[in-house]
Amino acid sequence: MKTSEPLLFLQGFLKNPKRVGSVLPSSKSLAKKIVQSVRWDEIRTIAELGPGTGAITRVMRAQLPKSATVFLFERDPKMRSNLKKTYPEFMFHSNASYLLKRINQEHVHQLDNIICGLPFFNFSREMRHNILSQIHAALRPGGTLVLYQYSLHMKKQLAELFEMEKIQFVPFSFPPVFVYICRKKEEEGHGETRELGET
Repeated sequence: MKTSEPLLFLQGFLKNPKRVGSVLPSSKSLAKKIVQSVRWDEIRTIAELGPGTGAITRVMRAQLPKSATVFLFERDPKMRSNLKKTYPEFMFHSNASYLLKRINQEHVHQLDNIICGLPFFNFSREMRHNILSQIHAALRPGGTLVLYQYSLHMKKQLAELFEMEKIQFVPFSFPPVFVYICRKKEEEGHGETRELGET
């Protein structure tokens, strides 16, 4: 019997709350807001970091160009297994700290867009810096990062790396959430990154 998505998400949270970050999957209103923030006609390569049970992935797939290459990075083994069954055409990895390495293994060197729901508030400063550096280096100049968090604690750090296009508040999500829409400066190329050990 297939486990329901809310129950699967709750099990992941109870097992490792620092990695999952919430007791419920992303709401439909949040998924809609994120999908509206992406210029889908420009997407050839995209990654979603922390898709969980696929609440956003489901809406994203309906918008994707047929030729798009999609990477999903999910640490929770049960959620990742569930996603693989639903989206067999996508590529799956566990650790976003290895973002650059994993996409390069598939002969992809830059991404057009990254959607990220990782709970940065729960991460160490070192891990937060490492993953953001990976994201920055993986995006092509002009590429976009759509990041959703439950507070504004990432605003300053994101502004140091990206052009902050807008921050949108989604009140009809539980808990309420902020969506950061950031763009990598056009003149920038690859940045220096340092990968943390995979666990």
